[in-house]
Amino acid sequence: MTEETPGFEEKPDVPSGATPDDAEPKAASEEGAAPAGDASENAGLVAQLDQVRTALNERTADLQRLQAEYQNYRRRVERDRVAVKEVAVANLLSELLPVLDDIGRAREHGELVGGFKSVAESLETVIAKMGLQQFGKEGEPFDPTIHEALMHSYAPDVTETTCVAILQPGYRIGERTIRPARVAVAEPQPGAQTAKPAEENTEAQADPAENAGNATDAGNKESGGPDEG
Repeated sequence: MTEETPGFEEKPDVPSGATPDDAEPKAASEEGAAPAGDASENAGLVAQLDQVRTALNERTADLQRLQAEYQNYRRRVERDRVAVKEVAVANLLSELLPVLDDIGRAREHGELVGGFKSVAESLETVIAKMGLQQFGKEGEPFDPTIHEALMHSYAPDVTETTCVAILQPGYRIGERTIRPARVAVAEPQPGAQTAKPAEENTEAQADPAENAGNATDAGNKESGGPDEG
């Protein structure tokens, strides 16, 4: 068992040839190096933060692009759905046009009576709700985009090509023409516009001869020749 000697203090190991005062500058240098290490660590954190921000911006741009593509896809699908619906309705109503023609002829001949009249009116109401519209009237100008001329004639009382009879009415849904109106058209008479000028020229040619005869009679009266005899 060893006994500690009172008043004896342990001193740090000092290398040979060095004094205790040499250890103090070393500790001071280690304390001064600590802030430099913190600065490098902060620079690394800043670099990592920039990388995270760049990745976040890229992911945000990708998300916005995908959202725009999805919106365009939805609009395209909706547009195609509406187009397909319109085509299906147009095809269905096209098959019903002969029935509507028969109803129209029966109405013109007074045969649309009784139960047949009720069924016909119900059918016309349903197709009207589906957007089918009838067009074509007598007296309207001929339009080759919506009219189909089946008969042609000339008339002196028209100034342009005119629909004078509706043989079959036309039908359309919105701006889509299902069937053009089949009509009889009349054009102005070819000689109607030139007849009046020709008559005026004939009268003008007759006037000089009449004026010459009047002048001859006046000369005879003044000379006293034939009247005196």
